[in-house]
Amino acid sequence: MSRPVIITCAVTGSGDTTAASPYVPITPEQIANDALRAHEAGAAIVHIHVRDPETGKPSRDIHLYRDVVGRIRQSGADVVINLTTGVGARFTPAEDDPNRNAVSGLASPEERMEHVLELQPEICSLDVATMNFGAHAFVNVPAHIERIARAVRAANVKPELEVFDLGHCALAEHLFNQGIFAEPAMYQLCLGIPWGAPATTEAMLSMKQMVPAGSNWSAFGIGAKEFHMVAQSVILGGHVRVGLEDNLFLSRGELSHGNRPLVERAARIIEDLGAEVATASQARDILRLG
Repeated sequence: MSRPVIITCAVTGSGDTTAASPYVPITPEQIANDALRAHEAGAAIVHIHVRDPETGKPSRDIHLYRDVVGRIRQSGADVVINLTTGVGARFTPAEDDPNRNAVSGLASPEERMEHVLELQPEICSLDVATMNFGAHAFVNVPAHIERIARAVRAANVKPELEVFDLGHCALAEHLFNQGIFAEPAMYQLCLGIPWGAPATTEAMLSMKQMVPAGSNWSAFGIGAKEFHMVAQSVILGGHVRVGLEDNLFLSRGELSHGNRPLVERAARIIEDLGAEVATASQARDILRLG
C-alpha cells in the first residue's frame, strides 16, 4: 500500500501579507471558511492564527480564536485543528533603550497558550527557536518552551515542534530526551525563513537526521520553494505543509485564490510521487493524537 502523507494547511499566519494579496483571510469567518475549503482539498490538519478583523494585524485575542474554532467545529468537518502559540515572541530593541521592545510583541508563555488550554485543539505549534527572524528577533528561551510543553501535555494537546535550524533540532532533542514531549514527537522543519536554514535538499536532510527515531516529521519551504519542499519531504519520508502563511503564489505572478489551490497542488505532488493523501483519521493514527 502507498504511504499516507499528511498535509497541513497554514491558513493565514501572522506576517504582513494582507496588503500583498486580497486572498489572505482576515476575519474569523474568512479564516474558518478558508480552512474548511483547504480540508475539502486534502488538508488533514489546519494550522490557525487569528488577525485583528479591522487591521489584519496578528492577534492573540481569545474571542477571535473561539469564533474560528467554533465555526470549524460546528461545520462537522473531520479535520484536525492546530492552534499557534507563536505570537508573542517578537523583539526589536529600541534605539534609545535596548532593554525596551520597540514593537508590541512579547508575551508570557501563559498568555501565548491561553487559547490552547481553553479550546483544547488536538495540536498546537511550539517554536523551539531563538533566532534572527527577518528584521527582528524571535525569542523562545528553553524555560519558556518547557513551560508551554508541560502545560499543553497536561491538557492532552500534541505540540508540533517548529525548528528553523540545526541548533533548534539539538534543543528539541535535548528536551525530548528529558521526557518533556509525549512519544511520538511531532517535528515541523521550517525552511527558507530569514535567517534560518535555507529551503534546500541538504538543509532538510541534515535536520531530518536529527529527528529522534520513531518521531514524525513534516517540512515546508516559504515562497517560491514551497512546492519544491513538498516534493522533497515526500521523497525523504516526511509529511508536508502548504498555505498562505508560507506562500501567496501558485506560480510566478499568479496569486493563489485562497488556500485550496495550494493544497490541491500539494495533493497532486504527493500522488504523482506514489504516495496517498492522508485523511484526518489517518493523521490521528500516525501522530497518535488523543
